[in-house]
Amino acid sequence: MDRLTRHDLKSDKFVQEFAHSVEFFDRYRSQFIRYGAVALLLIVGGIGLFYFMQSRKQARYSELSAAMLVYNSAVGPDVGNRMRSYPTEEARQQALKKALGGFIEKHSGSEEAGIANYLLGVNAADQGDLAAARRHLNEAIKDGGKNYGSLAKLALAGIAGTEGKTAEAEQTLRDLIANPTVLVGKDQATIALAQVLAASKPDEARKLLEPLRSESGAASRTALTLLAELNKGK
Repeated sequence: MDRLTRHDLKSDKFVQEFAHSVEFFDRYRSQFIRYGAVALLLIVGGIGLFYFMQSRKQARYSELSAAMLVYNSAVGPDVGNRMRSYPTEEARQQALKKALGGFIEKHSGSEEAGIANYLLGVNAADQGDLAAARRHLNEAIKDGGKNYGSLAKLALAGIAGTEGKTAEAEQTLRDLIANPTVLVGKDQATIALAQVLAASKPDEARKLLEPLRSESGAASRTALTLLAELNKGK
C-alpha cells in the first residue's frame, strides 16, 4: 500500500466514501458481475487471439524457412550435405520462384510475405531483371514492416544507382539515414550513399565518410577503403 493510500485511510471522508462505494456495489452487484464477465471475456479473447496470431506467425516462419532452403540452394551435383542442389541454374530459378511465389500467394499481406518478396527482388536483381526486382521490392516495403522494408529500400537504392538514377537513390538513402532500423543502420546507409555519390559528388562523398573513420568495426574499415579509392581519383 503506498503512502497516499495510508494517509487516506486515516481520513473520515475517505471512510465515508468507501462506505458509499460498498453500498453502491451491493446495489448494482449484478451489473458489475455481468459487465465484469464481458470484460473478462474480451481480455481472455484478446489473449487467445494474441497467442493464435503468434502461432500462425510461427507457422508462416516455418513455411518460409522451408522455401528459403531453395533460395540458399546450390547448382551442381548433390554432394551429400544438407544444402539442396539443382542440376542447372534454370531448374533452381524455377523452383525458387515456385516456392517463394507460392508462399506469397498463400500468405499475401503478411510480414513473412514481405520477406519472401524481398528475397525474390534480390534474386531478380542478381539475374538482371530489374523491373521484376523493383516490383518485388516495392511489395516488400509495403508488407515487410519497418525493418524488412528498410532492407528493400536499401536494395532499391542500389538498383536506382545501377540504372544511373542518382537522385532517386540519394533520396531513398537519406531517408534511411534519417530513419535507421535494426537491419539497416545509419552507418550502413551513409556508406551506401557515399558510394552512390562517389562519381558525381566526390567531395560530398568524402564528407559523409570522414566521420566514420573513427568508428569501430566494419563501418570504419569500409569508410577508409572508400576514402582511399576516392583520393586516388583526385
